[in-house]
Amino acid sequence: MADTVLHEVTDGLATITLNRPDAMNALDVETKEALRDALLQAAADPAVRAVLLTGNGKAFCVGQDLKEHIGLLEADREAGTGGTMNTVREHYNPITTAIATMPKPVVAAVNGVAAGAGAGFAFAADYRIVADTASFNTAFAGVALTADSGVSWTLARLIGHGRAADLLLFPRSVRAEEALDLGIAGRVVPAAELVDEAEALARRLAEGPTAAYAAIKESLAYGAGHSLVETLDKEDELQVRAGASEDHWIAVQAFVKKEKPRFQGR
Repeated sequence: MADTVLHEVTDGLATITLNRPDAMNALDVETKEALRDALLQAAADPAVRAVLLTGNGKAFCVGQDLKEHIGLLEADREAGTGGTMNTVREHYNPITTAIATMPKPVVAAVNGVAAGAGAGFAFAADYRIVADTASFNTAFAGVALTADSGVSWTLARLIGHGRAADLLLFPRSVRAEEALDLGIAGRVVPAAELVDEAEALARRLAEGPTAAYAAIKESLAYGAGHSLVETLDKEDELQVRAGASEDHWIAVQAFVKKEKPRFQGR
């Protein structure tokens, strides 16, 4: 794994950290590939029951590394090709898909500015815990681009179509407290407490009923694009599966005995 992305697994929790602090964790090709691979590895690893995604330094992630990007665009123009924008298909789409669809919860600990694709990755997470000094910015229109990294899907579902259109058409910095009011942030904490609070939250999920969390993620995604009747059928399917899990049996036994359940993640 490249040093631009750190990946550590401890007691069921995978902590994935963007590690280009001098570049505000901007996404060059190396970093995008490393982040994609780390997320796919965490998704497939049965020892991982939750993921914590964050950044080192003053930023969570400011999106595309425009210094690298302009060089790639110049090469495209000279060659008469458009391969640079293949990064959406090759990097941003797999990263967002891995975050949103892996069968385990993903917490984004937003330690600083999250812009462009960086905001998109945070929006794709299941929960966002945000430092009080952090902010979000869609940024795309400011560089004459449209939304990518799933923002046109995730942001509208977080805050509604009208507000999402406003933030995409007129990009601006959305500070932490406003992000909380809008529904982007799940929790805002003092910056000095973010690391501890985020880890505690993610570890709570890592110790929880992993299969149930996976079903919750699946049902929310399904319900966003289907009718009530179809969603009820999906809930039935998923609940039958959850009811047959070892963790459900553990939870019921613990309830009857008035004990705290010790989930196994299966």
